[in-house]
Amino acid sequence: MRWAPFDPATGELTIDDVAEVLTDRTALVAVTGASNLIGTRPPVAGIAERVHAAGALLAVDGVHLTAHAPVDVGALGADLYTCSPYKFLGPHCGVLAAAPALLETLRPGKLLPSSDDVPERFELGTLPYELMAGTTAAIDFLADLSPTGGTRRERLVAAMTALEEYEDGLREHLEAELAALPGVRLWSRAAHRTPTLLLTFDGRDAADAYRFLAGRGVNAPAGSFYAIEASRWLDLGDTGGLRVGLAPYTDADDVDRLVTGLREWLAT
Repeated sequence: MRWAPFDPATGELTIDDVAEVLTDRTALVAVTGASNLIGTRPPVAGIAERVHAAGALLAVDGVHLTAHAPVDVGALGADLYTCSPYKFLGPHCGVLAAAPALLETLRPGKLLPSSDDVPERFELGTLPYELMAGTTAAIDFLADLSPTGGTRRERLVAAMTALEEYEDGLREHLEAELAALPGVRLWSRAAHRTPTLLLTFDGRDAADAYRFLAGRGVNAPAGSFYAIEASRWLDLGDTGGLRVGLAPYTDADDVDRLVTGLREWLAT
């Protein structure tokens, strides 16, 4: 297994970064759709072209991306796309999207009496019908947020497009406010990113900021959030920083509450 590191100065992962680790022995390339630590959204479609030209498959971890933007798996060029509905108001379960023909070629370990049909061969037993129903309900809820009409698919895409634009506006507002705070370092600097910001503070512990904000009713946790390799690559060790995810932020007033809390903490 070979790893293509991103640029720690910008948070970017480029097509060339991935191309450098491709060889004639490469069978599968795994890439994130968006980093849940610093928000970076790699150029997945371009990466897919290089990966497929090398004769390999592309697996995309879309857990963080799916909650923030409309996703077209075909346009991304992903052979395997995974996510979890709990990120977009659904139940906590795993989702794998792939062409049935590709899934037919995969032989997972399973119990002898379990069905060998696709997709059942990838399940642990009886299908989780209640989780599937919960996922459908979450998708319907999001589609109903659409500013336009149309089919459920069309409304879902319209709703997620509007959500992405709104969250980006909140992110830009927050970044402008953070720039005025002394001793704050923003690690989320990729040109294309989700509204997920990672902050550290000169000479201060991000966990202390987390506790201070929590006491004021502002939820901005500290840690590496399962992205420990990325945290170490940024020289943040295993502790990471303060992560601000804007998905639950309703408007600029919520952002301003966060900024006010940080300003008060920095003054202590």
